[in-house]
Amino acid sequence: MTAALAERLMAWLRNSRADLRETAGPGAAPADIAAFAESVRDRLRSAGVQPHEPVQLTIANRATDIGVMLGIWLAGAVAVPIHHAASPTTREAIGRATGARFQLDGLTITRLADHAPRPRDLLASAALIVFTSGTTGVPKGVVLGHDALAGKIEALDRLLSFRQDDVVVMPLQLIFIFGIWVSLLAIRSGATLVLVQKFSPETVEDLLAHEATILAAVPSMLRVMAARALPRAARLRMVLTGGESLGPALKETLDDAWPDAGVFDLYGSTETGSCDFCLPPWRETGAGTIGYPTENVAFRIVRDDGTVAAIGETGELQIRTPYGMLGYLDNPAMTSAAFDGDHYRSGDLARLRPDGCTELVGRLKEIVSRGGNKISPMEIETVLCRHQDVAAALCAGVPDARYGEAIHAVVVPKPGTCLTPDALKRWAGTQMERFKVPDVVVFSETLPVGPTGKASRAGVRQLTASLSG
Repeated sequence: MTAALAERLMAWLRNSRADLRETAGPGAAPADIAAFAESVRDRLRSAGVQPHEPVQLTIANRATDIGVMLGIWLAGAVAVPIHHAASPTTREAIGRATGARFQLDGLTITRLADHAPRPRDLLASAALIVFTSGTTGVPKGVVLGHDALAGKIEALDRLLSFRQDDVVVMPLQLIFIFGIWVSLLAIRSGATLVLVQKFSPETVEDLLAHEATILAAVPSMLRVMAARALPRAARLRMVLTGGESLGPALKETLDDAWPDAGVFDLYGSTETGSCDFCLPPWRETGAGTIGYPTENVAFRIVRDDGTVAAIGETGELQIRTPYGMLGYLDNPAMTSAAFDGDHYRSGDLARLRPDGCTELVGRLKEIVSRGGNKISPMEIETVLCRHQDVAAALCAGVPDARYGEAIHAVVVPKPGTCLTPDALKRWAGTQMERFKVPDVVVFSETLPVGPTGKASRAGVRQLTASLSG
């Protein structure tokens, strides 16, 4: 029996007249994607795919990648997206975790194993296994269900109201839950979806200048564009961003450059189905926060002792949602540890403000212990970004013989400024306690990013070691 999400996506494609375009490829009409999906289904069935069997698919942000994903669902299997440039180590780790016997790249099926993996009850209603590295670097298979993902798409449609005349520019990869839901929502709405194979400011700027009405991008992409001066975007009406902190300075830059485009600052995780909070453009307060919970999402902020924090008090943000994961693949212990009752433990430190907005303070696992002082990297970044010559900043703790951990910062200065790392450190010493001032500051043209394009604290450690050494 075909799952709900597959049935809906097939219907959306058949009802849409808007092409799925590519910046470096031919794209396809929606009817052609539907036919392509049926060909994928038939080939998988001929190959002997079993119900709920995980099938890997190579993602290169092609229109046909969506057709492959749909074809896997039509065959009754579970899609496991892997980026085409993933390292052999990543591919091997995902292959071991899933036991997948089939890898699809377009219509080409590669047999990876002779026997189907053992059946898993967890996959009985699953649509996707999305692998995230998290803070440990070890890939975790997040299992997302058809009904939950379909329900989330409908909730996001009510929040964002994509239109048939929209042109949605999507430089996010389809291995990333943000990229997946934006693409599905665009198809559902009959909008034109433009898949960007490889992000570059020039490619996105050209689309913004001529036709884009909606841009979906992580803040790191927007910072790279802002460093060059944001282009004119006559038709742009909406910017969707999330996956990392946007920050008040970048938000102000976007508002100044694109006054007619509403910025939706979104917060969520793969485990919760994404977009648990939103700071929409029509809210007059809340700058620098993640805003308010989205439809059907509840939350609480919990102290170390397990009690609910008071307004203004810091604790762990915990989220309850009907759109969350079914669990981590083959890891019930990790799944259990990720929840406190029916609330997902985000690992983010937050506080509820008197105006009802929720403000992130940092990450439980990212707190730096420098000389016995507990410091949030996000707090330092916020201060550094207040400097008039700083475009962006990212901090991380680095092992240190004297302090236990030292604070290292990568800073992107604004073009044409004469700021130096020492001058920035002296200024920071006037803005915060001295033990919070970064021990090492290096300047870079961009912040280090990970595979999904989000800013990477692990990259801070690598970059500061190479540039300060």
